[in-house]
Amino acid sequence: MKRRILIVGGGSAGWMSAAYLNGALNQRGEKPTVDITLVESPDVPRISVGEATVPSIQHVLSVIGVDEVEFMKAADASYKQSIRYQNWLHNDQSFYHHPFSRYRVQPIDRSGPDWLQSDRSIPFMETVSAQPVICDLARAPRMLGRWDMGAPLSYAFHMNAQKFADYLRDFSTARGVNHQFANVTDVNVAESGSITSVTIDSGERLEADLFIDCTGFRAKLIGEALDVPYEDYSQWLMCDQALVARIPYEDYYPGLVRPYTTATALSSGWIWDIPQQDQRSIGYVHSSAFIDPESAERELRAYEGAHASDIDTRLIKFRVGQRSKAWHTNCIAIGLSGGFIEPLESTGLYLCDLAAVMLAEHFPYSDNMMEAMAFRFNRLIYNRYLEILDFINMHYCLSRRTDSAFWREVQKPERITDRLKAKFEYWKIKPPSASDFEDQFLPTFSSPVQTAPATGTDSRSAVDTAGLWNHESYEAIMYGMHFCGAPLESPEASAPKPVVRSQIIERLKQAQTKLPPHELYLNRVLGMPEFRYSGYQPPGWAMDVAKPY
Repeated sequence: MKRRILIVGGGSAGWMSAAYLNGALNQRGEKPTVDITLVESPDVPRISVGEATVPSIQHVLSVIGVDEVEFMKAADASYKQSIRYQNWLHNDQSFYHHPFSRYRVQPIDRSGPDWLQSDRSIPFMETVSAQPVICDLARAPRMLGRWDMGAPLSYAFHMNAQKFADYLRDFSTARGVNHQFANVTDVNVAESGSITSVTIDSGERLEADLFIDCTGFRAKLIGEALDVPYEDYSQWLMCDQALVARIPYEDYYPGLVRPYTTATALSSGWIWDIPQQDQRSIGYVHSSAFIDPESAERELRAYEGAHASDIDTRLIKFRVGQRSKAWHTNCIAIGLSGGFIEPLESTGLYLCDLAAVMLAEHFPYSDNMMEAMAFRFNRLIYNRYLEILDFINMHYCLSRRTDSAFWREVQKPERITDRLKAKFEYWKIKPPSASDFEDQFLPTFSSPVQTAPATGTDSRSAVDTAGLWNHESYEAIMYGMHFCGAPLESPEASAPKPVVRSQIIERLKQAQTKLPPHELYLNRVLGMPEFRYSGYQPPGWAMDVAKPY
């Protein structure tokens, strides 16, 4: 008898789960071994904001069986090659990039230590990657013709999350996933603690072997019915809401579509700027303890410019943290029901696809497998949340801004996770390297730090396995934020200038002739409309990309 999966809730989390599980377990519906049903409420408002992803999304799309061009057309998607951080170190329009592609010297890559010994007059990432300058030139990561530039550039996507969910819905239901619009009125729990069924507003009971909670922050199954505790991480990430808006290109088109996400620090948080094919999505992620709603509105509109006086905004409140267990009995939380880390490194959709991938890998084909699979799933998901917590926390605590109470607060020692403190202490002695992520018991760890939840059976210390960000990503942020000291001020200093690899210089030369402007690629390949330049560009858009190499 086929195992039955019931997904409660749609949106990106629900439909990514349904589509991936159908692709992985049922071979895209060609060899069905699992019954998958998704039930979603027709009455719950859909939160639609621009979303950005990380490159792992390409694995998910491949398993689902999605064609990249068709997906991008359906979701108004554009390419993302980097995140550009502005005003994070000082409030002076300075910036650095965290790109997806990097050149690695063989057999030993000493790029980090070499740069630290230089005068640091060229940003570190520009010495090891052509992608920051390619981004600032607003070039696409793909050629209009056949690729002939050597190793391909890594990329992810910006997209309309609501349209993405709709696309996956149509794709999945055509390949065997059952879909039902209904309101879940009751969650029926047995004496053993397992869910037996959910009752919908028609009175029908929907039974399953495995229930996936994609009901968002409400967490109707994992939270309301099963009462799995939620761990609060606001001590280390203080932002608790986002003021969001959309800027349609038909109203204000800045003349180009940037192939990267911009994260600009403001007085009490930061603003995302995500370009799609038809609009830009902006959102001010901030702490309500440090700014009132009216002031947040003013900052958002000032960021966008004079024309933003009449745009509509919406406030989304959130709580940073995660469930102590994402998988409890026969219920698995995926998406916001399982946890939330602010989207500074575009991890919202990533955490959804990670959970779906891990569930497919640890799928319980019989009830006697449930406990063992849940144990490993919980360990992996829990650790990954803490990995993300550390990495996002780092962006704040390395800031040197003192111009507002918020920025002074986030730099205090009590606002830094214990694991991140240990990493920093170690990396003052030696630069980051791959071996630092073997077991995470670094010299300043006197006892297990940030252990797994007491409510579970796993009491081991958490481990950052660099599943998402390795030492190279830490280098990008740390050196971008001058963790190892500010650049030498005098050009007469004895330190040599940084070395930019000849491979980087050659790739930049090729990029200027072979890589089309991002918006031109979107026009030609995806059919993005041609918009009239409004004569205005938001702050930080116009820049001189001439380089001394």
